[in-house]
Amino acid sequence: MRIAVDVGGTFTDVVVLDEISGALHFDKVETIPSDPCAGVINGIEKTGFDLSGVDIFVHGTTLGLNALLTRSGAELAIITTRGFRDVYLLGRTDREPLYNLKYRKPEPLVPRYRIFEVTERMNYKGEVLVEFDREEAALLGERLKQQGVRSVAVCLLHSYINPAHELALAGTLADVYPGLSITLSHRLTREYREYERTSTAVIDAYIKPLTRTYLEKLDNELNSREFEGSFLLTRSGGGAITVNAAKDEPAHLILSGPAGGVIGATAFGALINEPNLVTIDMGGTSLDASLIVAGEPGVETQQRFEGLPIAIPTLDIHTIGAGGGSIAWVDDGGHLQVGPQSAGAVPGPACYAKGGKDATFTDAALVMGYLDPENFLGGEVALNKDLAHQAVSETAGAVKLSVEETAAGIMRISEAKIAGAVRVISIERGHHPKDFALLAFGGGGAFVATSVARELGIPRVVIPPAPATFSALGMMMVDVTHDLSQTCVMDLEQFEVESINAIFAELGGRGHAALEKDQVDPARRRLIPMAELRYQGQEHTVNLVLPTTALGSGDQEKIESLFNAAHEKQYGHAMQDPIQIVTLRLRAVGLLGRPDLPNLDEDTAAPASNGSRQIYRSGTGGREPYFIYDRDVLRAGMQIRGPAIIEEPTSTTVIHRNDNLVTGRYGELLVSIS
Repeated sequence: MRIAVDVGGTFTDVVVLDEISGALHFDKVETIPSDPCAGVINGIEKTGFDLSGVDIFVHGTTLGLNALLTRSGAELAIITTRGFRDVYLLGRTDREPLYNLKYRKPEPLVPRYRIFEVTERMNYKGEVLVEFDREEAALLGERLKQQGVRSVAVCLLHSYINPAHELALAGTLADVYPGLSITLSHRLTREYREYERTSTAVIDAYIKPLTRTYLEKLDNELNSREFEGSFLLTRSGGGAITVNAAKDEPAHLILSGPAGGVIGATAFGALINEPNLVTIDMGGTSLDASLIVAGEPGVETQQRFEGLPIAIPTLDIHTIGAGGGSIAWVDDGGHLQVGPQSAGAVPGPACYAKGGKDATFTDAALVMGYLDPENFLGGEVALNKDLAHQAVSETAGAVKLSVEETAAGIMRISEAKIAGAVRVISIERGHHPKDFALLAFGGGGAFVATSVARELGIPRVVIPPAPATFSALGMMMVDVTHDLSQTCVMDLEQFEVESINAIFAELGGRGHAALEKDQVDPARRRLIPMAELRYQGQEHTVNLVLPTTALGSGDQEKIESLFNAAHEKQYGHAMQDPIQIVTLRLRAVGLLGRPDLPNLDEDTAAPASNGSRQIYRSGTGGREPYFIYDRDVLRAGMQIRGPAIIEEPTSTTVIHRNDNLVTGRYGELLVSIS
């Protein structure tokens, strides 16, 4: 048996898979912001399943990301090589976005008075120029102890090529200050660029005490309930890591929650023969958009969170504040706006009757008639239509529109923002949305999917089974994964095969050691070699998957051809300039096996509707009947023509006039956009 739990800003989703019978069980409980661990346990207990029979427990969390967003991490310090104290504060001279005149550099996570230096020095070859001063390091450890610093990020010059001094410093600090949380930069990334490597170590150190405390508490709670299986967490770069590895390197959990949806979308796309997918995951607080091309999700080796760079592989996910709880407001010019602020789980939208007063996307959908107030979350939460109407009415007065037109405006603005997020991860990456299908999930993804697809020219929409808990379902598709890298700046013309293969051999040894620690059987291990290349003089790179970890001299032309083709696709042109290898990468994968999803029985008879609801349609000045269907009674092959609403306990799918829906073999809804 497998259990997956995804903790979102508003709801915690739980999926249980009985691998013997193939039965799937879905549940959703409210997130407890003050104690997310309690929300996880509540969700598991609600399912009624005994943890003693669970083999794999997979968890996705945004705890680390939320700590970054709210600046609620640990009081930490940086230790670096003498003379390089200001590397972290100086950063780079570029700015993002380039033409934003209101841009302000983000506040650093560490003030200058908590950045310290130690005497030591390596050169770029990893040769010792100045010996490590252990006595000085011991005195620094005492100083950190006196100041009450809980966590420290260690980033010494050129430690990516020779980590001996970082390891020696860590040993000295541990002897002097046993309770100190220590992050070593070379364990996160073995790549050059001192600022990015320092920032990565700082982010890890910033969230480590908080994340470790949470994971230890959850681990103990699971063990107290006789759980004896594998406890895994989804990684920002795809795949999963063990709970012990996550405690040591929590930087890999920054996008842990959203990663589950992309992993699941990749696996589900392969099942239904849809290798090219745009995904949107709309929750209560935010929306995540990503792209899957030829069955592979996009992975970035350099990412920014709150303006702070992190140099570890992360899935290419674009997040905006457009969830079901996004609050509508009026700007100084009298124009209607939606988000990024969210009502969250507490107090929630006005219609939840928990004290929320502001109009939200959910309130607007209820006013327009799309939601059944008696059938929200399967009837567990009764929505108050009067409170929703009152909240939207106050916003309507400020923009001088009717209540219905204001509600329609809230939805239209949200859909436009979502379409903009999709353009960022598709058109701006060199892909046209018309060449993709739109896979929509999360509590609100199915609700907006057809409108967003129509605006972008996407011809097909896929709504997976139980879309509101699909990220949790996707977490069941994970493999144990470790990403390893080593800087290797080399002209491709030289192509020193022996040096490259030696680095891959060293990376492979580290990969096997990591998987051995995770107790992965050797027969279930896979090593995937990659290389980052660029034209000489460029700053940006292109990542390529290589055919083998044991390259031959004849592979030079093949790599050159692959790089030119990839560069032209990504940037619109190829050049005759010399090509450089910058970084060698290796992904070590421990295969866990994909669970089989149950198939629906076939029945091509027309499904019976549960009546209709009058839905307000902007621009018509009135309401239009939408027929209502219960998704639980649909069978494979059944067809529905819009306008219609397909309801299930935790989600609502809307198809508009002349859209055509067919139910797939796994229960997915396949919608052709008119």
